[in-house]
This record gives sequence, C-alpha cells and structure tokens, in this order.
Amino acid sequence: MHFIPASIRGPLFMIVSTGSYLVNDTMMKLATAGLPSYEVLFLRGAAATLWGFPLLFLLGYGKQIPLIFDGHVLRRNLLELAAILCYVVALANMQIADSTALGQITPLLMLVGSSILFGERIGGQRMALIGIGFIGALMVAQPTMQGISVYALLALGNAALSAARDLAGRHVPAEVPGMIVAISAVLVVLVGAGAAHLISEQWVMPEGRHLLLMAGAGFFLIFGHFFIFMAYRVGPTSAVAPFYYCFTVWAVISGLLVFGQFPNTLAVCGILLVVASGLTIVSLDQRKRRLTVVA
Repeated sequence: MHFIPASIRGPLFMIVSTGSYLVNDTMMKLATAGLPSYEVLFLRGAAATLWGFPLLFLLGYGKQIPLIFDGHVLRRNLLELAAILCYVVALANMQIADSTALGQITPLLMLVGSSILFGERIGGQRMALIGIGFIGALMVAQPTMQGISVYALLALGNAALSAARDLAGRHVPAEVPGMIVAISAVLVVLVGAGAAHLISEQWVMPEGRHLLLMAGAGFFLIFGHFFIFMAYRVGPTSAVAPFYYCFTVWAVISGLLVFGQFPNTLAVCGILLVVASGLTIVSLDQRKRRLTVVA
C-alpha cells in the first residue's frame, strides 16, 4: 500500500472501512428480518472466521496467529464487543436515523481523546471543519429524537466505546499486523454474541438466504475491522477521524440501491457538507506537509 500517497492513506482507509462496514450492516439488516439480532451477530462472526483464517495463511501471517491474544489487541477488541452489543440493541429499538445521528459523535470523542492522551494538536480550522461535517451528518440522518430513552443512551454508549476502541488501538504494537487485529475482533465478538444469544434469545433455524447474507457480511466485516485499524495506524487522528462521517454517505447509497429510499434535499445538502469538509481537511494536511518539507 506504499504506492498510495502518505497524506491520503489514512482518510482513504477510513472511507474504505466505512463502506465495508455499511455493506456488512446492509446484509445484517436484511437477515434480521427473520432471525434474532444476537444470533445474526453470531452467524456473521462464524462466517467471518471461516473467511479470516485462510486469509491469514495466504498473507503469510500463520506464525503470528498467537498475537490474536496479545493483551493490547484483546483490550481493543473487548471494547469493540461492548460497542456492537450496545449498537444492536439500540438499532432494534430506535429509528435508524436516531441511532445513526448519535453515532456521529464518535469522531469528536476520538479527537478530544487523542488531544488529551497523545497530545495531538487539532487547530481551529480543523475543529471548524469537523463541526461542519458533524452538522452535515445530522442533516443526512435527520433524527427525530423524541426524548432520551435507555436505547438512546445505549447508542451514545456505542459511540463512546467505539472511540475508546480506536484510541486503544493506538497502543497495539507496530509488529502486530492489521489483519491479525481484525481476526481477533471477529473472534471476540463471535464469543460475546454467542453468549448473549444463549442468555437472551431462542435459536431460530436460518434459511439458505440467511446463510448467504451472513457469508457476505462476514467477508466485508473483516475488511471493515482491518481498514479502520490501519486508518488510525498510518494517519493522524485529526486527519482521519472526520472521514468516519462517510458512514452516513454510504448509508444513503445503501438506502437508495437496496431499500429504494431516496434522500431528500436536506440529506443531499448534508452529503455535500460532509464531502466538502473531508476534502478540505485533506487539502490542509497536504499543504502542511509541503510547508514542512520546504522548511
């Protein structure tokens, strides 16, 4: 991946990650029409595991598989498990616009956390652009937010835990490959979802279409995990985090292509704001790098 310019590597990985996650979410949403939520999570994890281990060997990481149980890796992925368990319950009981809108605070929490924990300087221009991206994401999601419920708190918990996950990922040693981290996340969520299913749900026999959807969801899940981890590994948080808002843009595309839901004028304007703020942040980062080289 060294052929990709360093200034756009992190943002590009985040765009690919959010797109991969959204394909996975779309397939999961289609599958939950006939299956309990935690069972879907479990089946998706099983499919991702079947995809993931052959992929590790193909990439030459067979001898590094024990790193799946590295303490820093497990700490990050336990936060991933907590986040996804909150998200699934919130999504099942809230309008998707509301849960999506609450999730948009993740980049802001990431930036605050990086500033406090790692001393990263954000700057007034970046903060303003991030704020514009946040407004654009809300324009796309268009939440109703009819009172704060326990499910809204769970959606907020998902956002906070996702930010904590990505901050914890910064502590993963450089010698641990990103794909190892991704497969570890799959295994941790698989075990957690299985336990949650046994405790709270009745098993429903999946149909052939459910298994096909889970096979596809598991495949894209691996790359969602991989690219979001690599995005923060190769790029500064202030340049990468705002591109998390692309999740909202991908959601609109999925709604249009899969569910026949056409965005209204406000949503289109929101997408333009998200894209414009992201491109401006990349432009500022490239300008800063050029000035650094000249100096």
